Amino acid sequence: MKTSTQTAFRDAPFQLRGASFTMMVLKVGDPRNPNFFPVLAGKIAQAPNFFKNAPVVLDLDDLPPGMPFDFGQFSGLLRNLGMVAVGLQGGTPEQQKDALAAGLAVLPPSRDAKTFDPLAGSGRSPAQGMGAGGGPVEAPARPAPQPEPAPPPAPAAAASRGTLMITEPVRSGRQIYAQGGDLVVVGPVSPGAELVADGSIHVYGALRGRALAGVGGDKASRIFCQSLEAELVSIAGLYRIADDMDRKVLRKQVQIFLDDGFLHIDPVAA
Repeated sequence: MKTSTQTAFRDAPFQLRGASFTMMVLKVGDPRNPNFFPVLAGKIAQAPNFFKNAPVVLDLDDLPPGMPFDFGQFSGLLRNLGMVAVGLQGGTPEQQKDALAAGLAVLPPSRDAKTFDPLAGSGRSPAQGMGAGGGPVEAPARPAPQPEPAPPPAPAAAASRGTLMITEPVRSGRQIYAQGGDLVVVGPVSPGAELVADGSIHVYGALRGRALAGVGGDKASRIFCQSLEAELVSIAGLYRIADDMDRKVLRKQVQIFLDDGFLHIDPVAA
């Protein structure tokens, strides 16, 4: 027998649900630079499928103080390139007010946002080896020797790290997120689908669409698939798109991992 609460929920004209999405952040330094949009258009032309109708969050922290910013005009120019501005990250109170008036959402600054160039063929993050001020990271002074403490108990990683298993094909437009663990997909992944995991990703089929492992920063995470046909793959914030992948590994059984700051895609021996 259905309760009145269940009946009301069934008859409601809408449902509100939480979801997690992957979006790019566009840091705007000088929008008046005549090369701004031509250079951006060149980047998009290198991977049109990756950027097509992509939602973008604007970050104006690098904008010179006092420089006016027209959200409506800027968003229109982005749309001409096939990108959709959906929100503002941080910003001044005046900028947030103008963004809301232009129909953009105002988002809090992301603490775990990672700087990356999705078109970097080497897979090395441009922020790697750089300090907060943009200079080289200096090695800290060696501390004075201290008595060695008793070893802590081994963490129960296996007990806390679960696995999300998907036993049907992942269709285009669907996003699956394995929070706090690994993701296993028993079947193919269609173009336009997105797999996201805090741990590793295993695909027992063709991997198309996007696969982002180690999104919480776990550099030991890996991606395994039976046939690599992905639009984008990522480990802990380092990305590689299809145009930057060696043709020798396409449609092959591969593993994808980080080693010495580089994203490697290696065939798996049969």
